[in-house]
Formats: sequence, structure tokens, C-alpha cells
Amino acid sequence: MDLLQQFSEKYMKDEVPSVRVGDTVRVHIRVKEGSRERIQVFEGTVIAKKHGGMEESFTVRRISYGVGVEKVFPLHAPTIEKVETVRKGKVRRAKLYYLRDRVGKAAKVKEDL
Repeated sequence: MDLLQQFSEKYMKDEVPSVRVGDTVRVHIRVKEGSRERIQVFEGTVIAKKHGGMEESFTVRRISYGVGVEKVFPLHAPTIEKVETVRKGKVRRAKLYYLRDRVGKAAKVKEDL
């Protein structure tokens, strides 16, 4: 168990971004295309958080050209440059999977002041 813990501590980030379910976030991802590297931004609503520790991940959902797109990001992945919180959401659920069935304004999350 100590060996596994030492391995996971080596790859964990020191400053973990505060990501909560219902927040609208902007995730900056480092993408490598051939020999070049660039930063790609994915903005959407956090609909789920899973696990904890080294394998902690969060799911971000957005509507792109009328189609719902969801991406799962490991929190401690080295490809994630930074996570910005655009606005805080007020929700009463741990998983917002019900947003998948909603369209337009019904899919909005109320803002937490």
C-alpha cells in the first residue's frame, strides 16, 4: 500500500483547482499535434465528479453546433494546463445527468450569488 501511495503522490498536482458540480468552467488542455503543441479551451457545465485522490475526474458538458458534447477530465492529468471557473452554479444534486434531456433555457443552471 505504501508503494502505491508513493507512486500516486509523485503525480498528484500541488494546487488542485476547485471544481464543483453546477459550475461553468473553462478547461485549458495542452494538445500535441505532431511536433507542435497548443492550448485548446473547452468551456461548459460540470455535471459530475467521480472518485477521489489520484483518480479523481470531472465531466464537463456543452452544446456545440446543436449537439451535446461531454468530456471527462482527470483532475491530476499533466495535459490540463488550468481550470478557470466562469460562474458558480446553485444545484442540489451531485450528478446533473438530467440536463442531457433538456434543451435551451431549461438546460441552464441557476447562478449562486
